[in-house]
Amino acid sequence: MAEKNLPCSEEKLQQIAKEYGTPFHIYDEKAIRENAKKFIKAFDWVPGGFKNYFAVKALPNPHIMKILKDEGMGADCSSLPELVLAKTVGITDEDIMFTSNDTPAHEYREAIKMGAIVNLDDISHINFIEKYAEIPELVCFRYNPGNKKKGNKLIGNPEDAKYGFTYEDLLEGYRILKEKGVKRFGLHTMVASNELNPEYFVETAKIVFDIAVEVKEKFDINFEFVNLGGGIGIPYKPEDSPVDLNFVSQGIKSLYEETIVPAGLAGMRIVMECGRMVTGPYGYLVTTVLHRKETYKKFVGLDATMANLMRPALYGAYHHITVLGKAAAEKEICDVTGSLCENNDKFAVDREIPHAEPGDIVVIHDTGAHGHAMGFNYNAKLRSKELLLKPNGNIKLIRRAETIEDYFATLDFTTL
Repeated sequence: MAEKNLPCSEEKLQQIAKEYGTPFHIYDEKAIRENAKKFIKAFDWVPGGFKNYFAVKALPNPHIMKILKDEGMGADCSSLPELVLAKTVGITDEDIMFTSNDTPAHEYREAIKMGAIVNLDDISHINFIEKYAEIPELVCFRYNPGNKKKGNKLIGNPEDAKYGFTYEDLLEGYRILKEKGVKRFGLHTMVASNELNPEYFVETAKIVFDIAVEVKEKFDINFEFVNLGGGIGIPYKPEDSPVDLNFVSQGIKSLYEETIVPAGLAGMRIVMECGRMVTGPYGYLVTTVLHRKETYKKFVGLDATMANLMRPALYGAYHHITVLGKAAAEKEICDVTGSLCENNDKFAVDREIPHAEPGDIVVIHDTGAHGHAMGFNYNAKLRSKELLLKPNGNIKLIRRAETIEDYFATLDFTTL
């Protein structure tokens, strides 16, 4: 099987592991910046302007968010702490998209106070924010196309999703907002996750553009922007190919010229909310082999667990594995495991990897999105540190590892 690229030489990774101790996630700043530039450039044709609102949930670290802000990205937030995180790194006002569901009133109030674009998830939320907060100047709705659009294996079909307005509710929602005096509007959808077929995103754009035109014709609403969501996948497996952004961009451009311009919506901005494809391929979980076990099958036990990377246990997701310094070693079929008291605490099942012994350093690829962010503390496992590989080769600690004191910080033992 083909190997995947590392962020630096194997020797340097060995040195970093020795200096900082494992496990840790490390991110490649140079690669993230180059990828962000490439992404934005692909859509530089958009007449009203293009912006990607980085999905904070993918990698909620202020150092990464500051890098992406520098490259021209906003923040897609879904909770109050994410809003605070965006504000802390200088992402403010309408550079924040607040897309949430089952949202508490105080979070709506704070998002509106911050000047963020509020993206409502259901028609009932119009009355909710009017009662408990206020209807903001600019409102966006999340559209769920139901059976008009197929989902994918990871996210399922749209009609089974808890997100978004139905077609009928969407039209009624815009009518209500127009009557209530709202002047500024957006339209959003998000129907896939980790999708590698570039045609999928062009098809999604057509659905959204058609709705934008229909709403304009029915209610004389001129959309300031459409948000085509995220969901652009990354090549987790060595044999996978990345999504061709130029194909996606040119397909959307053709639809824009055919649909949006003749409808009198020329100048409408296009935005997206990609997270995974921005940072995912440029993060790595570095961990050490602690044990080997051979019973009914072979097991290689690491000092990382699914508390550091949940995706394989949660979705059966594939993450490529490299054993440093063992490229020429004999291969073996084994399960690569962590130490949690859960049998699905496995990074790989029946995977062929080079023979690994205790002390070997293992790199798990493509953890730059939904890796550290999805961590947890089951079995009282402590969250790992995060490192940033700077363009000059230096290493910066951008999140220290949790301590036992951190773990107990929310408990009051004096009341026992």
